[in-house]
Amino acid sequence: MNPYVLSCCSTADLSAEHFESRDIRYICFHFELDGKQYEDNLGKSISFEEFYNRMANGSDTRTSQVNTEEFVSYFTPFLEQGLDILHVTLSSGISGVLNSAHMAQQELSAKYPERKIVIVDSLGASSGYGLFMDKLADLRDEGMDILALQDWAEKHKLNLHHWFFSTDLTFYVKGGRISKASGWFGTVLHICPLLNMDDQGHLIPRSKHRGKHKVIKEIVNMMEEHAENGLDYSGKCYISNSACLEDAQTVAAMVEERFPKLNGKVEINPIGTTIGSHTGPGTVALFFWGDRRER
Repeated sequence: MNPYVLSCCSTADLSAEHFESRDIRYICFHFELDGKQYEDNLGKSISFEEFYNRMANGSDTRTSQVNTEEFVSYFTPFLEQGLDILHVTLSSGISGVLNSAHMAQQELSAKYPERKIVIVDSLGASSGYGLFMDKLADLRDEGMDILALQDWAEKHKLNLHHWFFSTDLTFYVKGGRISKASGWFGTVLHICPLLNMDDQGHLIPRSKHRGKHKVIKEIVNMMEEHAENGLDYSGKCYISNSACLEDAQTVAAMVEERFPKLNGKVEINPIGTTIGSHTGPGTVALFFWGDRRER
């Protein structure tokens, strides 16, 4: 079995330390804050606290995906070392980065025909995408070869659940996900939408709840309904949040109480600057393994 690199995009929203400890390589997306360009480099170039504070105070944000040229530059050193590559991208349902990765794959496969370059669409985002990568690292470490790992990833990626809620609708209105009228009424009535990712990797609104205490209960109920083995779920659980750590901790405590067989404590991460540019502050996301996601 030829050695290979397991790789993803920074939008998997794990810490640099986590990526390093699992030997997962990553390439950075980009974002713009008030006209200045930054790498989405896991909070190194700008802290998450500053980023979300500036968004809350009206700063403009834009994001840009990794382009083909950047993928070529990123992949080439691995190939020159004689390594194959399995790269998992951010969901094609919310980004075109999959196309960039495929174009780089085609260009480099002609140049390095003896090497395997495998691209997988995660159909996931944020730390759910990260939880998926963590599982792939487990299987790699157990000795699974690159093509077997590709096959496993394609067969199981829709078993990774992504559930989100937001207590601040400002940036959902700004991004066109909900109308201005709905956003105004939602804010006045303290409506918190609950969303999940469907089988196409799109974010889909599922229900609306008046007050964050109700939506917090409901997101944990969704885990009970969909988690592998229900209340006997014994896998890992990740949470990500955008400047609302207390809400994330409340969800984590409820999950740990309701699911006593969890594999370790719930891991809480910040939502990174790419995903956070679209959610804004006030979003909590819950990720776990479960039944197959349906549209």
